[in-house]
Amino acid sequence: MEERDDIDFRKYPEKYRYSPDEKGVFKVEPYKGELLPLWRYRDEEAALKSSRAIRKKYEEYREEKDFVGMDMARKYLQMGFTRAMRYAKYPGGRKYDEDGEVRRPQVWADSQKRAAAIVFREQWKRVREDPEYQRLKNLHREQTGGDPD
Repeated sequence: MEERDDIDFRKYPEKYRYSPDEKGVFKVEPYKGELLPLWRYRDEEAALKSSRAIRKKYEEYREEKDFVGMDMARKYLQMGFTRAMRYAKYPGGRKYDEDGEVRRPQVWADSQKRAAAIVFREQWKRVREDPEYQRLKNLHREQTGGDPD
């Protein structure tokens, strides 16, 4: 995927390459500009509001058959889960110590972040399992290539 801020991926969706990770969330425009302001995971309440807003954008993209937008919304939901879970397991979200060694995770360092992670996980799962998402993902990958799941 070309990860340049000057590409309008809505105008040029063929330049977008699917990947199952969170790659591109801070680069792929105009979706970054539309989704990043909605993304919050401070606590369960913030996650509920945020995941609903991102899911609403997902539904708008879905209505427009805009796979890139749908996939970027999926990535923001996925990232909500992974970032919140990191903070849930590691105090301050710091996975590595001063020497660069992985710290031992705590169960649960931050219960509010764990609750936020669960909210995002549910929405992320709903998007991944959406038959229309799967159909458009496969079509996009056939047309443009992309990483396998």
